[in-house]
Amino acid sequence: MNKEDDAFQQSAQEAILELRTVRDLIRWGASYFAAAGLTFGHGMDNSWDEATHLTLHSLNLPPLVSDRIGNSRLTTSERRQIIELFARRIRERRPAAYLTQEAWFAGLPFYVDERVLIPRSPIAELIEKDFSPWISEERIGRILDIGTGSGCIAIACALTFPGVEVDAVDISADALAVAKINLERHALTDQVQLIQSDLYHELGETCYDLIISNPPYVARAQLPELPSEYRHEPEIGLSGGEDGLETVLRILDGADQHLNPEGVLIVEVGDSASTLERYLPEVPFMWLDFERGGDGVFLLTAEQVHNYRRHFN
Repeated sequence: MNKEDDAFQQSAQEAILELRTVRDLIRWGASYFAAAGLTFGHGMDNSWDEATHLTLHSLNLPPLVSDRIGNSRLTTSERRQIIELFARRIRERRPAAYLTQEAWFAGLPFYVDERVLIPRSPIAELIEKDFSPWISEERIGRILDIGTGSGCIAIACALTFPGVEVDAVDISADALAVAKINLERHALTDQVQLIQSDLYHELGETCYDLIISNPPYVARAQLPELPSEYRHEPEIGLSGGEDGLETVLRILDGADQHLNPEGVLIVEVGDSASTLERYLPEVPFMWLDFERGGDGVFLLTAEQVHNYRRHFN
């Protein structure tokens, strides 16, 4: 044990003995998270929110009650349990969602583990707004979620549009096993179909009114540079090949065969947006704006996909 570990252990013992309230523990955890130089970005972007999330999880409380119970006193065993979880977050550099095995997306809880990426896409905001004004609810009869991972996008869409059929595809059997847990949790096994497929390969001639994807888009050279927290996630969900666009270009290339005439394609490409525009300068990507932050999500209509399909191959 080095000096930093000794100092942390001493401070942890003091916290267990002397701190009293929920707010005390959150403040203590936030201070240590900041001092430890943790990286955030898996649903929370700062040390205070992360300490709040872990504290409430330890107390078996929902994420929106912290203001009401901030002055509530904790037992010694509760304080010990919370601080032990804080210590794991610092020691392992593991994202909080993997420690709690729960993440929130579009206001919904999802089971997660290291078999899937942690849900955090700004596409959640589009789902919450019923994809308005980009496509009307009356025109949506079938949705495809490519690279479903935990199933969060497919499930949020199914709950938003109860009468709509949703196909959720992923090449990873491990990811689909996690998605199945979440389908059962949200009682959607009749509405959402899980399909193991390399993109469109197992879909035959099925067409959709809305195709959504949050595919891997990190360039190969950038993977070793990612903070430790991101390296706990499955590489198959992050690596987009040499330039980050290998999967994205394949999604574009096959979309014309699977979009209905009035359909819409929505894809997240994150920091690879500028690279995509350099590759395909002729294509009129519509880059969507988000009130809660986030970028790198484009929209193309079925007509645009059809008109520019020769550029995608």
